[in-house]
Amino acid sequence: MLKISLDKLGSLFDAIAEKEALYIPADKAGQPQYMRYQTGMQMTEALNTVRSAKDFFFPQTENLVNFKVSGKTIEIIDPRTEQEDFVVFGVRGCDVRSFSILDKVFLVDPIDTYYENRRKHGTIVSMACTRPSETCFCHTFGIDAAEPEGDAVCWKTEDALYIKANTEKGEALIEKIRPMLEESDDSAVEAQKAATREILGKLPLANFSTEKFGGDVLLKAFNSEKWASLSEACLGCGTCTFVCPTCQCYDIRDYDTGHGIQRFRCWDSCMYSDFTLMAGGQPRLTQKERFRQRFMHKLVYFPANNNGEYGCVGCGRCLSKCPISMNIVKVAKSLEGDL
Repeated sequence: MLKISLDKLGSLFDAIAEKEALYIPADKAGQPQYMRYQTGMQMTEALNTVRSAKDFFFPQTENLVNFKVSGKTIEIIDPRTEQEDFVVFGVRGCDVRSFSILDKVFLVDPIDTYYENRRKHGTIVSMACTRPSETCFCHTFGIDAAEPEGDAVCWKTEDALYIKANTEKGEALIEKIRPMLEESDDSAVEAQKAATREILGKLPLANFSTEKFGGDVLLKAFNSEKWASLSEACLGCGTCTFVCPTCQCYDIRDYDTGHGIQRFRCWDSCMYSDFTLMAGGQPRLTQKERFRQRFMHKLVYFPANNNGEYGCVGCGRCLSKCPISMNIVKVAKSLEGDL
């Protein structure tokens, strides 16, 4: 196990930032979010960022391709530049697991080369949790908040930051900063893990399970009469989808610049009435149908097609951000009696 004292953390960040782009969770206007590191910047003390780290690999908006039209000639222009190597530091276990879910969407044939390029250049340094929130339920999906996944994983104690590598990327990063680190035993880390797991066991959602959604429950869940009452107050605002680390819906739009066409990809939401709108109309005409689609995808459709892996990581963002206090936990618990 390697460690560095917390009073040298800024120097550690400076050393990483000298070699490649570094992003850390920091406070801006009172909101924790990932920002490119600049000397003197402090990590947030918040448990998690408002929006997840998926932006680094699946950004909210990106320019896919440009078209230059001259008479009957169309020139296709790839606007991508060489992706720089970057490090995302302090990613919580729930967000790290979300990358595995996104990989199953964007790294299967046909591979999304935009996403693939960012994944190849990004190094994820996770941070173990010490103060899980009452809205956390990552354990439901087999995530250990006390020892998260990632290319490298860190534990922050009162006086030091401990780090170890999990992958070749993690080893390469640690090698670059090795002179700043010192050898240590893992007693402080093991004590912190035990304390965190004790807290996790006492959280309100400690016993929340999705086991009833395994197996062939598609028709039972789909036909439940409870969707009408569950969706009745839904505003269709899409907040839950935009803060969710695993949502992957997007739209593609073309814009006439006057000199050519720019094609953009931007996040979309299955909760919107114009989502997947086609010449023949909207296939889901009511908010109940759109509401049902979101939760059926995470709890039934995705695991059915991905060896039982659910499309949720228990980060709790939808619990804390939904304006009507509707979330995947309420939906799952309401449907349990029908399965």
